[in-house]
Amino acid sequence: MIQTKGTSDCPLLVFFMANEPLIASIRQLVESLLSEYPDFFVVDIRIKPTNNIKLFIDGDKGVPVEKLVAFNRALYPVLETSGLFPADDFSLEVSSPGLDEPLKQLRQYLKNIGRKVEVTFLDGTTKEGTLLEASEEHLLIEETIGKKKEKQQTPIKFSEIKHTKVCIVF
Repeated sequence: MIQTKGTSDCPLLVFFMANEPLIASIRQLVESLLSEYPDFFVVDIRIKPTNNIKLFIDGDKGVPVEKLVAFNRALYPVLETSGLFPADDFSLEVSSPGLDEPLKQLRQYLKNIGRKVEVTFLDGTTKEGTLLEASEEHLLIEETIGKKKEKQQTPIKFSEIKHTKVCIVF
């Protein structure tokens, strides 16, 4: 197979790149719907090749299941009439991001201050600690270091982070 620089023979990559405008259109519809509910925000939108839309919504104080159901019921007819999908050929799932999902929005970091997080850096290394603060540019965690379990505050720039997940503590 001959590959020209800058092209891809990966149909999935082409699919995801082609979906960016569609995702932006859906995001605009969702954010318009959520404008009545300032405590809630869009975390992520994913579309599978089968036109299965997965919408992740979070809230500053979490999202009750009843709200997720209400958002789904309100958004579905909007998507049906939007003309974004041929012959209304789509399915919609609205949920909150689970604990296995990485934090993506500043508002998620802010609501998780005081909780233990694991930060994975772009180079694959990780740090674990208590999230103390978050801003547009960085976050601050408190790590426990060494046998003496000394506490150390570590600032981390978002530009250095691959992803951050909240740790489940039992």
